[in-house]
Amino acid sequence: MFNKKHKSRPTHTWQVWAFCMVLAANLSEEQVLKQACPSCDDTQVCNCSAMGLDFIPSGLTVKITVLDLAHNRIKRIRSQDLQQAVNLRQLLLQSNEISFIDEDSFRSLGKLELLDLSDNSLARLSPAWFGPLLSLQLLHLQGNSYRDLGKSSPFSSLRNLSSLHLGNPQFSVIRQGNFDGIELLDKLWIDGGNLSQYEPGSLNSIKKINHMILNIRNTNIFSAIVRDLLHSVTWLEVGELTLEIIKKSLVQNSTLPFRIQKLNFKDVSFTDQSISRILALLKEITSLKELEAINCLLEGKGEWDIKEITRSGQSFVETVSITNMTIKNFYLFFDLDGMQSQVKRLKRLTIASSRVFMVACKLAKHFSSLVYLDFHDNLLVNNRLNETICEGSWPSLQTLNLSQNSLKSLKQTANSVTRLHKLLNLDISQNNFGAISDVCEWPKTLKYLNLSSTQIPKLTTCIPLTLEVLDVSANNLREFGLQLPLLKELYLAKNQLKTLPGAAPIPNIVVMSVRRNKLNSFSREEFESFKKMELLDASDNNFICSCEFLSFIQHEAWIAQVLVGWPDKYTCDSPLEVRGAQVGAVHLSLLECHRSLVVSLICVLVVLVILVLVAVGYKYHAVWYLRMTWAWLQAKRKPKRAPPKDICYDAFVSYSENDSEWVEDIMVRELEQACPPFRLCLHKRDFVPGKWIVDNIIDSIEKSHKTLFVLSEHFVQSEWCKYELDFSHFRLFDENNDAAILILLEPIQSKAIPKRFCKLRKIMNTKTYLEWPASEGQQKMFWENLKAALKS
Repeated sequence: MFNKKHKSRPTHTWQVWAFCMVLAANLSEEQVLKQACPSCDDTQVCNCSAMGLDFIPSGLTVKITVLDLAHNRIKRIRSQDLQQAVNLRQLLLQSNEISFIDEDSFRSLGKLELLDLSDNSLARLSPAWFGPLLSLQLLHLQGNSYRDLGKSSPFSSLRNLSSLHLGNPQFSVIRQGNFDGIELLDKLWIDGGNLSQYEPGSLNSIKKINHMILNIRNTNIFSAIVRDLLHSVTWLEVGELTLEIIKKSLVQNSTLPFRIQKLNFKDVSFTDQSISRILALLKEITSLKELEAINCLLEGKGEWDIKEITRSGQSFVETVSITNMTIKNFYLFFDLDGMQSQVKRLKRLTIASSRVFMVACKLAKHFSSLVYLDFHDNLLVNNRLNETICEGSWPSLQTLNLSQNSLKSLKQTANSVTRLHKLLNLDISQNNFGAISDVCEWPKTLKYLNLSSTQIPKLTTCIPLTLEVLDVSANNLREFGLQLPLLKELYLAKNQLKTLPGAAPIPNIVVMSVRRNKLNSFSREEFESFKKMELLDASDNNFICSCEFLSFIQHEAWIAQVLVGWPDKYTCDSPLEVRGAQVGAVHLSLLECHRSLVVSLICVLVVLVILVLVAVGYKYHAVWYLRMTWAWLQAKRKPKRAPPKDICYDAFVSYSENDSEWVEDIMVRELEQACPPFRLCLHKRDFVPGKWIVDNIIDSIEKSHKTLFVLSEHFVQSEWCKYELDFSHFRLFDENNDAAILILLEPIQSKAIPKRFCKLRKIMNTKTYLEWPASEGQQKMFWENLKAALKS
């Protein structure tokens, strides 16, 4: 019984384990289905980088040409993952956790040109992966964990491969046959810092390599690889090497011609002994023309084996470049006496950022073929420069770069370089010259001079007249007026210039830069004064976008061909409303551009309006209305009716001069001789002489009990009793009383009364008036009615 139970437990455990495996597999499948990349929908470029993916997303279509899955957590590439992406050109899988790739995962990627599997966890490389990739050109495999490339070549089918990058900290073995199938490479990069085994001839299968980068620490393996590359590589770059003494020749058992032309050492450590040996060995490579060292370390004092170097013969190297060379005890470094014979063929020499403070005159005299010398970013001072450029030194030199040193005197610098009788180009920028003298002596051949960033406050005649190119950028210059008749290019960027230089002193200028100055504008005349100007860089200035400037710069088609950076780099600083806008896009209003013309037009328009108003006012009696309004306003401030004690007249008579005979001879006689008599106020008789007529009218109306209006055709068609007399209409009709008595001397129609007497017309239509009868029988009744009206 006990034994049966004991046997059933393993069976039960196995069933549970199988169930869990199936469940885990189903869950994994579900996760694959759930993970997708939104940017893959209907696009040719699918960017799924850094999305936390654990699997290659499903649903990839034939439309996709670029698939970026970098920086995810993908661990495996399965057979079906990329099956539909038959048009894929680039597949980026770097920086994942890929440790396994199914053998036929890339079988449908016959059009793939770039495959990046770098920085993953691949422990081996399988030829089956790369077999279908017949179009592959760029392959990145660095940063994985494989120790070798296998026993055969994983790249044998990659006939179109042009760039290969491989290696990692664990990579330690390269065998013969590892690169079979590759004949031509533009670039081969091997990270072999821990490479410990290299079978000679492993790289011989590659017939041509334009550029090879080899990071390696083992000197013996370095020399073995160089021997294999003599006939294939054009440019070899070696890094991370601690160079020891190489005992065997680098060209052992090799035949001419060699292909290697350029050798770079980067982050390499040398000793006095190893550098002496490598210099001797490199002479055997007759094709080598250029030697470069970057960020290297020299542990020594210059105690080189001059005899070995000399015994090995002449070097074929024409260009040497040393940048940021560290010499621990550089102040103890020897002057390399004895190397004179080794520098005669050298044509170009660069020693930059290496704390060089002088070159011995004895050595400098033997650079007989040197045409280019670059000592930028070192410790040269004027006193040591005299030793470095002594009489007879650098006899063929044409270009000299002394920028970023510690030179203080431009005059002394000029005196030193006068010994260089073939000098054409001189760069002494980023020194600290300060104020310069008026007279300097220069080589008569000098054509190019760079004085940028040298703290020069003002240019003087120290500048040589032979120059064709002058760079004085970043010097806080406020003006430029030098007479340089041969000058073709002038660079004045980052100064304080407010205007363009005059054209007369530099008549042959072709290229000019005044970028980042204080230039506000330039006129057509200034621009056209430079007859030979082809390029002008005036970008990054604070332009005042005036109408004249905009009119010139926007309406000349050739401006775009001459101005460098047009239109993006040309912006307005003022007026304020267009600040920051591109000069080419600004359009000012008519008022801003033609202010005087607009003001003149406004003045003319105002005058015309005034004339029209005067004409209209004259035609429609506007003056009369104004004067009557003023009189009415004055009358408003007075009491509407005078006290009874101030009433002096029974009636004020308003009449036309043409009716004066009837008024004065008939009406006055009849009323003033009546019993009792009526006192009438007549303007001819009773107005106060010298008093304004309006005041006379106002006073007379106010001192009269009634006002008589003698109406006739003469009355309504005349000048209305010189306007002032007609004020009585305003006064009487504004008070809405019955003080007005109308006498119609002859029949007239109300339509004949001018419109400005609207209230008079209204009264004639609404009130009874007395009409002078033609027959004498009715005249008695007329007088009785009139007298009764005056008494009421």
